[in-house]
Amino acid sequence: MPSPAFNLIKLARPAQWAKGVFVLIGPLYALADPAKHPTIHWLNVACAFLAFGFASSGCYIINDLRDIEADRQHPRKSKRPLASGSITPATAIGFAFILFLLAAFAALAPAISFINPAATSSLQSSIWTALLVAAYIFNTLIYSIRIKHLVILDVLSLSLGFVIRVLGGCAAAGVEPSSWLLNCTFFVSMFLALGKRLGELRSLGDAAASVRGVLGIYTIDFLRMAVVVTAVACLVTYAGYVQSRAEQGTIHYAGWGFNLLWLTMLPATYALLRTIVQMERGKYDDPTELAYKDNAFRVAVLIFALITAAVMLATRAAR
Repeated sequence: MPSPAFNLIKLARPAQWAKGVFVLIGPLYALADPAKHPTIHWLNVACAFLAFGFASSGCYIINDLRDIEADRQHPRKSKRPLASGSITPATAIGFAFILFLLAAFAALAPAISFINPAATSSLQSSIWTALLVAAYIFNTLIYSIRIKHLVILDVLSLSLGFVIRVLGGCAAAGVEPSSWLLNCTFFVSMFLALGKRLGELRSLGDAAASVRGVLGIYTIDFLRMAVVVTAVACLVTYAGYVQSRAEQGTIHYAGWGFNLLWLTMLPATYALLRTIVQMERGKYDDPTELAYKDNAFRVAVLIFALITAAVMLATRAAR
């Protein structure tokens, strides 16, 4: 039988911290513009990553508390600590409170002098980060209480959570988010949210509406169409960003030039299509599971990240 500590860790869903990678996106792309962003506060970014991780774990616990009965009817969610009875509701509430306190501390940590020697200069960014973490918690709790029962608004709220993560990373690093960044983030997160609904509808079948009422309104045909539309929007928007960075990302040699950032289009396209294929197979009922279960998807994301980082660093060095 799993220990209480193991059940608490499972309750916090640490695997979902993979979504915290969205906190790193803004600072990573800001590397290409040293004139506008001469200094990127990576300690602040690391603290923001932790803050959103703790906050998301706390929110998952609150959501599980509200969904105990519904989760007991779900083939996979019935094994969660609260639904299975491994953790009592009182223990879960106390643990969630601790996680929210840790989130607040992590967000404000860069403004504490014994943690960060440059605490004075980090005060403003820490306050913004803390406010965005609070906004994330508010959005997630409102989603759990009401919005997840409202068609379309549910996926918009889920998507907003990813956008807030990106804004939090930008605030922590002291960089301004571009419209390209926010648009790409929004369409990617819509793709993930709609894919999650499609996966749930496929895995639950006729029992979908009884487990989550909003699934009785969505149809598989609509969700399949919406997933493809948002995937195309992701690629078109990102392709526009790559084109906008042509001057900065192009390397010239022997009288010939090539935009190296374009190479990221290949793993990006593969990762999106791989996600759609796996959803069609019904292998995962949440596309974010690919981040820690699907090796091919992880390799594509790793290649994308490595190429992007290399181009951003090379661009920064060239300036």
